[in-house]
Amino acid sequence: MDLSIVIPVLNESENVGPLLDEVLAALRPVGIAFEVIFVDDGSDDDTAAKLAARQADAPELRIVRHAQRYGQSMGVRSGVLAARGLWVGTLDGDRQNDPADLPSLWAAANGPQKPDLLAGERIKRNDPWQKRYASRFANWLRNKMLKDGVKDTGCGVKMFRRSLFLEFPHFDHMHRFLPALARRHGATVLPIPVNHRPRDAGTSKYGTFDRALVGITDLFGVWWLNRRSKFPIRLRDGGGIN
Repeated sequence: MDLSIVIPVLNESENVGPLLDEVLAALRPVGIAFEVIFVDDGSDDDTAAKLAARQADAPELRIVRHAQRYGQSMGVRSGVLAARGLWVGTLDGDRQNDPADLPSLWAAANGPQKPDLLAGERIKRNDPWQKRYASRFANWLRNKMLKDGVKDTGCGVKMFRRSLFLEFPHFDHMHRFLPALARRHGATVLPIPVNHRPRDAGTSKYGTFDRALVGITDLFGVWWLNRRSKFPIRLRDGGGIN
């Protein structure tokens, strides 16, 4: 399997069907072996039923269901653990990320720069002004402290080597710090401009203030983690394990 697309969702019954169609339309012409893994994070609407109804006509579709709500980071992790692809791509389940960007990310992943992680950067945010300004400040502060070289780590569009992700320490909200964690491991991170769309259906699952509180706490945690880091580990010539 070349590529696994992981999409965590919570009560997105209106979005999962159209989003699946867009992912299939974007990747089927590319000519690679891929799968689409929706991780249902304890939805109490008919999200799971909508997905199950599509398995007959979409053989690429796989479904992982959490028994209760664990959050987006655990959704990403569950999807990566279930993934069969050498590479994993992620999208948010609200359809604000554009699956049409996936082929260009795949091409860049296999391009001359040989990145280990590609981080989408939204060219034009289609969100309320409060969320845009809060995100702008959070990105400035994060870059100041972590120096991860990425302008927009809140973007749900990512693509990375599955083996790299499995080396990361797991903690809640880790999905916001993947570029910093990748650089901690000596990996190459490549920012990629991507499209961003307004939300047409469903509602956001948390507010701007909630996001800011957990973001600041986690930021200091990752800053501490980076200061304690000894990565990347390099062996002397001939110093392999016997």
